[in-house]
Amino acid sequence: AVNEVIQGFKHLFKIFMYRILTSFSLVRGYPTIKYFPAGAKLDAEEYDGGRTAGDIVAWAEAKLEEFAEPPEIRELLNEEVFAEECREKSICLISILPDILDTGAEGRNKYLNTLKELGDKYKKRKWGWAWSFAGEQDKLEAAIEVGGAGYPAIVALNIKKNAVLHHRGGFSKDSINEFLQYVIAGRIAPSVLRKDVPKLRKATPWDGKDGQMPEEEDYSDLDDIDLDEVPVENAHSEL
Repeated sequence: AVNEVIQGFKHLFKIFMYRILTSFSLVRGYPTIKYFPAGAKLDAEEYDGGRTAGDIVAWAEAKLEEFAEPPEIRELLNEEVFAEECREKSICLISILPDILDTGAEGRNKYLNTLKELGDKYKKRKWGWAWSFAGEQDKLEAAIEVGGAGYPAIVALNIKKNAVLHHRGGFSKDSINEFLQYVIAGRIAPSVLRKDVPKLRKATPWDGKDGQMPEEEDYSDLDDIDLDEVPVENAHSEL
């Protein structure tokens, strides 16, 4: 008897919720598909595409990509990061930023924010995004031929095709965006990698702070040495 009561309540609850939802979202016919964007619980968008399973799945996948999280701009700390962002993806964007002593934390964060905005814009491409700084992964820089023109620098790397495309402009959102449009359209001739991309060494992650100048050696104690008292070995007096 108890189970029958519970089942009865479940049935009544389903009817109650059905009436609420159909009332709010104005369902008037079947089949009807409503899409509720995040944050707008009652402002539903009606699906007006094809009715085949393939049409509905394609529409759902497009919505998923539209509201997907932007890719993480990952620091190249080891080979594992490089493999996930570059070796396993069709294209990866590698940025080599200036040393922290040249930009400070504020300058570096501006570069990273530019990359984050572009990563969000091109997230449907499912590219890899990674960064390092001058000299940290010097063998990688040599392989992709970065550094000769200074920093910051960004390249599009297709490691499976052994090809790299270099951005020759400034490190601004507009300039890099134009470069990425050229990459998509195939309007830039890629360069063939003349060196194999080596495995990356382990690096220490940036702590988000300004850099500190290395401490200079303290030679102040040398001022107390009287050079006249230092014995000269193998000295010979003139006859």
